[in-house]
Amino acid sequence: MLRRTLLLAALAATTAATPLLARTPAKPTPPAEAPPRPNIIVILVDDMGFSDFGSYGGEIPTPNIDALAKDGLRFTQFYNNARCSPTRAALLTGLNPHQAGMGYLSGLRLPQSRGTHGQLHPRAVTIPQVLREAGYFTAMAGKWHLGNTPGTTPVARGFDRSLSAIAGGIYYPKQAARSDAGTRTLLVDGRPIRTDDPMLGKDWYGTDLWTQWGMKFADEAQAKKKPFFLYLAHVAPHFPLMAPEADIARFRGKYMAGWDQLRRERHARQQQMGLIGPHKGLTPRPQSATEWDSLAPAQRERFDAMMAVYAAAVARVDKSVGDLVAHLRERKMLDNTLILIMSDNGGNAESGPRGRTGPAPWGGPQSNVFVGMNWAMLQNTPFRSFKHFTAEGASPPR
Repeated sequence: MLRRTLLLAALAATTAATPLLARTPAKPTPPAEAPPRPNIIVILVDDMGFSDFGSYGGEIPTPNIDALAKDGLRFTQFYNNARCSPTRAALLTGLNPHQAGMGYLSGLRLPQSRGTHGQLHPRAVTIPQVLREAGYFTAMAGKWHLGNTPGTTPVARGFDRSLSAIAGGIYYPKQAARSDAGTRTLLVDGRPIRTDDPMLGKDWYGTDLWTQWGMKFADEAQAKKKPFFLYLAHVAPHFPLMAPEADIARFRGKYMAGWDQLRRERHARQQQMGLIGPHKGLTPRPQSATEWDSLAPAQRERFDAMMAVYAAAVARVDKSVGDLVAHLRERKMLDNTLILIMSDNGGNAESGPRGRTGPAPWGGPQSNVFVGMNWAMLQNTPFRSFKHFTAEGASPPR
């Protein structure tokens, strides 16, 4: 049985090495039948903190992901590049982001730069390009953010099949419009379609949509009798945070204890799990963050409601992982599938200590929820600082 492996945080390169034999046999032996090549699934979440999964100390229930962690490996010395496009470029190419042409987000092109091209450099070979040549069926579903012009989409970078959002931010087919061009369309194999196209179904939720198409692509690979590489790049829990109303309701009131107390509890669980050493203290609250006990009751209720949306989005990712695992098990593909789960950034402090909400209901298609610095501090337990910063987990507290 192939061990399923859990990783948290995005990697710069993935390598697998087979050791050479220390000696040669005395006489030739007939070649053994080659084992079947494993399927590979890389699940990437967006702007999620180190401690949000239950298996990393979080209080958000993530039983499906935790089950994979129990049967696999949890990585603790693991790095990302703190912004969406650079991490994705490094993940898919094994190169430093600047070497891959993605020194910043995909919308920025600096013509005189050697490393900020707004798209993957032609010399940067991707994992799906290599695996497709080796006979793999390659597919992706979710956020791309590595170029949005012809020749830069997933279909041009080695993916046989894809359902992709150019730059993420999409949870519902009819959510509030954003300023970035193209967010109201998706790409199917490089072909633009509207988010309300009938082929996507009605009233979908993004986390479920990406997973359903990922399962569809796995079935296509099985029908072709090929091993598959599936890159499942979730938008969740990136802002604007959105989740189904019933999921959000499950978490209302769960965060009234506040970020200070919950952060201490996460830290204690991490020590009990052995994720961090028993003598590793909790980093101090940044100076610009807020002490929970200083808040008025109405402010506490507001922050609780915001974090409920975040927790619902993470829990829905966990449900989707359970759906995917069940689908693979039913198709008898699970035992030969390697599953890796990671985040492209840490928790996000954008919008500052107060966060923001937008129109009610918070977490609905017309809202604009950012949980802000205070909750990001909880998400990143035990580390300091946030997405954007890359100094061993943080910049100095501010």
